[in-house]
Amino acid sequence: MHFRTRTAAVATVVALAAGAITAAAPATSVSRDGGATQARTVRDVITDADGTRHVRYDRTYAGLPVLGGDLIEHLAPSGALRSTDRATEGSIAVASTTPKVSGESAGSQAVRELSRAAGAEGKAVGRAQAQPQLVIDALHGAPRLAWQTTTTGQDSLGNPVSRTVLLDARTGEQIDAWDALETAAGDGQSLYSGTVPLQTTVSGSTNQLKDPTRGNTYTGDAANKTDLCFGSICFSRAPATLFTDADNHWGNGATTDRASAAVDAQYGTNVTWDYYKTVHGRNGIAGDGKGAYNRVHYGSNYNNAFWDDSCFCMTYGDGDGNVFGPLVALDVAGHEMSHGVTSRTAKLVYSGESGGLNEATSDIFGTLVEFYAGNANDPGDYLIGEEIVKPGFGKAALRFMDKPSKDTKSADCWSSSVGNLDVHYSSGVANHFAFLLAEGSGARVVGGVSYDSPTCNGSTVNGIGRDKLGKIWYRALTVYMTSGTTYAGARTATLKAATDLYGAGSTEYAAVAAAWSAVAVN
Repeated sequence: MHFRTRTAAVATVVALAAGAITAAAPATSVSRDGGATQARTVRDVITDADGTRHVRYDRTYAGLPVLGGDLIEHLAPSGALRSTDRATEGSIAVASTTPKVSGESAGSQAVRELSRAAGAEGKAVGRAQAQPQLVIDALHGAPRLAWQTTTTGQDSLGNPVSRTVLLDARTGEQIDAWDALETAAGDGQSLYSGTVPLQTTVSGSTNQLKDPTRGNTYTGDAANKTDLCFGSICFSRAPATLFTDADNHWGNGATTDRASAAVDAQYGTNVTWDYYKTVHGRNGIAGDGKGAYNRVHYGSNYNNAFWDDSCFCMTYGDGDGNVFGPLVALDVAGHEMSHGVTSRTAKLVYSGESGGLNEATSDIFGTLVEFYAGNANDPGDYLIGEEIVKPGFGKAALRFMDKPSKDTKSADCWSSSVGNLDVHYSSGVANHFAFLLAEGSGARVVGGVSYDSPTCNGSTVNGIGRDKLGKIWYRALTVYMTSGTTYAGARTATLKAATDLYGAGSTEYAAVAAAWSAVAVN
């Protein structure tokens, strides 16, 4: 079981939200290509201390979103263009923007694909509905007109299932498909982190589990209900009834009090907020000072947690009590919220190598959040989800960053077939890189946990520490990575970030290069 994020599932909603952010500013450029109008709008701007700006754009062609059309311009303080990073190179022109395959046909095929994929996991899909959207696909070879269709349904337990299908709108060929659910303080007695401080809001004679110091982030009870969503439109969302308390002492440290899981979720949100703000200067997940929110007790024995862009929220199941306990551990919260950071920056497509990098980004930052917290009850480690895994599961954790293949499914080393793996397993290459960059290769003990990280080329790698790993990865994600970044592109992006932060001839630059080579990314 994996943590997942509902990003692609709400592609239309996300696109509308992005448009709303930049609607006040006109398109920065309009051009003609193949007789059609191209336009680009600013999604994000990063300004360095010296005035250097990194401007990220989304692009349209004949009014249609371009999948893989995003680019980043790096501008000198004077405004002069220094360089450009593009998700895809070359012209975006297509022969026609009139589909030969109908949207209804594309939707039907997407519903069948959802049923097929769910069936392969032993699930039966009940009601499902698709919402096709015409796009220009520039990520999979020569640009072509495509239907991007996200289909959402419910399984027999009422839990959400969703899949995004990319279909050639002229020939009907299926181009790609991927899971659309990306799968990750008075005081409170939590399930996993002990007694923790909580900032709350007083409302009359009660206290609300809402933090006014962190953008009004709050936690609500989903009452073990699920969402009713069709495509990117949710007609009925599981309630997030705000937790309240009379004495401002929340939970009892056990599942017998529904507020205990809420304490974990709120605490995880708080620590993740603080990590990004203190370490990276990011004010909130979207960088706008606004808090996300949590829904706990979602579904029936739901063995998962996910990030949902449409509500900008985290959702946590209670687990089935056999494989998982409630999925509200600290590194899970950091993982899920980091999906939100990715959705507002590089927007890594949740498929192929970019999907693996998306998942790895959340694993890396979820781990760094756990170390940042310094919580004695849940100390930092390079194990993903170790707190939520029940002893009978047969594993100490969901994923292992020092040697990802210990889960029997993840890749330690890059190969040309890595992009064909599920994104939770192709992420192993970047997770392995991150461990090597932070801690180095070979046997070692970190925080009382023993690790033994091999290299794919027989080299010895010397680590540069977690802080530098985090700074390099964050800058690469927010300044250089694009929606279609591959592992080779991630090597380039992190080397650029290391150059910016420490210099081209620095020990840190050399360590980044060595760590990537050690996982066979050259």
